Amino acid sequence: MPRKIVARRSPIHGNGVFAAVDLPAGTRLIEYKGRLRTHAEADELYGDQAETGHTFLFTLNDEYVIDANSDGNVARWINHGCTPNCEAVLVEHPGSDRRRDRVFIETIRDIRAGEELTYNYGIVLAERHTPRLKKLWACRCGAPGCTGTMLQPKRR
Repeated sequence: MPRKIVARRSPIHGNGVFAAVDLPAGTRLIEYKGRLRTHAEADELYGDQAETGHTFLFTLNDEYVIDANSDGNVARWINHGCTPNCEAVLVEHPGSDRRRDRVFIETIRDIRAGEELTYNYGIVLAERHTPRLKKLWACRCGAPGCTGTMLQPKRR
């Protein structure tokens, strides 16, 4: 069975993940994997690196973060896009063990072989979105409607 996706250099940012074959909408591509950490553990490990605008941390739920810096897979290389062709889907495990929740990347439209996969990172920061922060979290997706930043608008 041929591989559905492949990682390689990206025109968006560093590495990226591309469709190796045509993919129909609604295809579950890959689970976002990495070491499970509490939010406090992630803050302790990476708190001083938050100013880089680059992260492999994925918020799983109110208790845990997936740290793809450790034991991560190719899903960590999927770039942000303002008009994404994929989405991150949270699958909550029945019961109270939040460590068993999972995140999958799925297509939201048909994707042609060779096309780069993107999803909206949905980055929400509590602090004011200053020009410096917008530049730090700059989006390079190149989409016609690109907002220029990976930061999500604040809710009013």
